[in-house]
Amino acid sequence: MSAPPILTLTDIRRDFVVSRSAFGRPLAHLRAVDGVSLSVAPGEALGIVGESGCGKTTLGRMMLGLIRPTGGQVLFQGQDIGSLGAGALRALRPQMQIVFQDPYSSLNPRMKVGAIIAEPLAALGLDRAASAARVAEVMAVVGLAPAYADRYPHEFSGGQRQRIGIARALAPRPRLIVCDEAVSALDVSVQAQILNLLAMIRRETGVALVFISHNLAVVRHLCQRIAVMYLGRIVEIAPEAALFEAPQHPYTRALLAAIPEPDPSRRGARAPLAGDIPNPIAPPPGCPFHPRCPRADARCRAEVPALAEVAPGVRVACHHPGEAGATLMERTGNVS
Repeated sequence: MSAPPILTLTDIRRDFVVSRSAFGRPLAHLRAVDGVSLSVAPGEALGIVGESGCGKTTLGRMMLGLIRPTGGQVLFQGQDIGSLGAGALRALRPQMQIVFQDPYSSLNPRMKVGAIIAEPLAALGLDRAASAARVAEVMAVVGLAPAYADRYPHEFSGGQRQRIGIARALAPRPRLIVCDEAVSALDVSVQAQILNLLAMIRRETGVALVFISHNLAVVRHLCQRIAVMYLGRIVEIAPEAALFEAPQHPYTRALLAAIPEPDPSRRGARAPLAGDIPNPIAPPPGCPFHPRCPRADARCRAEVPALAEVAPGVRVACHHPGEAGATLMERTGNVS
């Protein structure tokens, strides 16, 4: 019997007011996240990908209770974090941590590294000796020398600073870590080191990872399942192998086509997306992707597709899933 999910999102939405009248009455809203439902299993690495502005960062922060959803429910280990008071949520914080995108601005420049890493341990009530021992332990895990504990963040490179951020997230022994574009500000060679470090940490500690990125190639290196977002919605979610070998949504195929391929013999015909992302304040009717989709028809322009299963573990929000009209079920023979 499989373990229950550590995190469950049910139809969560988040609206932001973008315009008000002279009297403060809201005039326009932007729906950053629109009806997202998914779950994360203990020890799983789930990737969330999409273009800038698709809502993935807002989604990640709602997972941790850093942003309250406008609607829907977020359950962490069976607890509805939206209904928790400030004290109860603070007590839960050590179990869910975040690694931020910018390793330069996410660390307090006036604090030494040891104090930065020890900061989340204060909620656990550890004494000074136990806290120092845990700091030394996680610094060793992420590859930082013990002497670095007495240095300041400005003395380190970007990759080392991100290791400090990861050590801080690991210190309270969390069950879930959300990595929000955790390698996008780093050089490619350093990116690979941090990704390998995160993979090792997940294997050895069993912590669940939610890895948010705009880069499918980076997510593939780390994640077992991948969710693709567009205009606040999940348009496809599938195991890593299924998503890369048989993408079902045209937006997913466009993202895959944008990944650079160094081998000319493996480069297929590329069809870049036409047009721009629609205005999220006034999204189009029907499928949000239809203005840019080469296969859109009248149904796509009128009806929002539901996120439906087209193969075991593969869900897609498209009226015409699959390539050339053939679904993954049809290609694999899994048709009832």
